[in-house]
Amino acid sequence: MRCMGTPEETTDPAETHTGIAAQDWAQAAADPQYRAAVVDLLGALAYGELAAFERLAEDAKLAPSPSDKAELAKMASAEFHHFERLRDRLTAIEADPAEAMEPFARALDEFHRQTAPSDWLEGLVKAYVGDSIASDFYREVAVRLDSDTRDLVLQVLDDTGHASFAVEKVRAAIEADPRVGGRLALWARRLMGEALSQAQRVVAERDALSTMLVGGVADGFDLAEVGRMFSRITEAHTKRMAALGLAA
Repeated sequence: MRCMGTPEETTDPAETHTGIAAQDWAQAAADPQYRAAVVDLLGALAYGELAAFERLAEDAKLAPSPSDKAELAKMASAEFHHFERLRDRLTAIEADPAEAMEPFARALDEFHRQTAPSDWLEGLVKAYVGDSIASDFYREVAVRLDSDTRDLVLQVLDDTGHASFAVEKVRAAIEADPRVGGRLALWARRLMGEALSQAQRVVAERDALSTMLVGGVADGFDLAEVGRMFSRITEAHTKRMAALGLAA
């Protein structure tokens, strides 16, 4: 669902927040539609973190060395810690974490089923490129959230420090065998398509989230901005591909 971002983030947040983005949770939660949207958002993020923990633990079995296995295990641990923070936040705002996550489980599980890596390198590309697409999307939405929720979301989307690890391993593999680059480029393009399709399906099925995205309870989000948002996400994907030494 998320994880390893690059220093170049997709959002260009204004220095001065207005509307809901200028409020704290206590103020913003007075709007029941906004509250429902935040519960959905945190539920989606929480399940994404839990799924990422499970996936990285599984991918560690593909690691070619004990040190690589340990690196993925450390990444999985960081994902689980993020899940715990989101779960605790949902409890704190009197939402049931299991109920909040349940609407997103099927779509996210299906995404991971459709994009199961066949080897170590595909797993790294998925963690670095695929998960970052979802992360970019949530960062875009976070700009319009109340200050308390925004801070939490941005903290759990923080790069856990392993982006450079993925880049180093993938670039080294391509240098050793340039043919690997073509296969991984095709894989990354598939991840891009699947991730965007999955995000659109999830949002379309949740009224509160879709309203937040197109400008109901969110501050300043209109349909034209949605188009610009996806353009920024695509641009960030291209930069990540370049960092890996792959063609977008």
